[in-house]
Amino acid sequence: MEESTAREKVMKRVRNALIQKGSNPFPDLDLDSPIFQELNEPLDITFAEEFTRLGGKFVYCENEEELYSTLSLLTKANALAPIICRDESLLLMLSQSGISATNDEQKLHSARAAITGCEYLVARLGSIMVSSRQISGRKLNIIPDVHIVLASSSQLVPDIKHALAGIREKYGKAFPSMISLISGPSRTADIEKTLVMGAHGPKELYVFLLDDINS
Repeated sequence: MEESTAREKVMKRVRNALIQKGSNPFPDLDLDSPIFQELNEPLDITFAEEFTRLGGKFVYCENEEELYSTLSLLTKANALAPIICRDESLLLMLSQSGISATNDEQKLHSARAAITGCEYLVARLGSIMVSSRQISGRKLNIIPDVHIVLASSSQLVPDIKHALAGIREKYGKAFPSMISLISGPSRTADIEKTLVMGAHGPKELYVFLLDDINS
């Protein structure tokens, strides 16, 4: 009874606080100015440095030919084929480049690698922003041991707020039900403070960045 009464008192205070909203004690607070200092390096260099620092593997490609030839070498050298991919246009390009890929989700749990796109690359954090509205969905980002992300220079943004603004502009009212940041390969040190890679997702994370601005 006492516990119930105490809970009711707390809930009553919460309800009263919601009903009787006070005035803003800091009306002159500046919420528009940048929090961080401006980046000194170009976005691609900043992203590459931060991404590799987190354990990711970064590959810069000047054109599509270089992208697919490098991707083919990676696939053969690490015996990654067939790669899971849900993007039909990308599947065609992979096939034309001699890279074995499939969109058969029944092979998802046995496949070693998956290829997806992304929403944005957040340079300051070295992180990849993905959402549930992408063709790849949610599973391809976390199930295979190797996650390969194909991105373009135009998807580079300085900070999270720029990426979220782009998401709002792109999807409007059909906002994604899930937006996530991928910051390096999956890892944990929860067990006896021993670093374990791939505990909750891919052990290896690649970003192939295609220069589509100067091409």
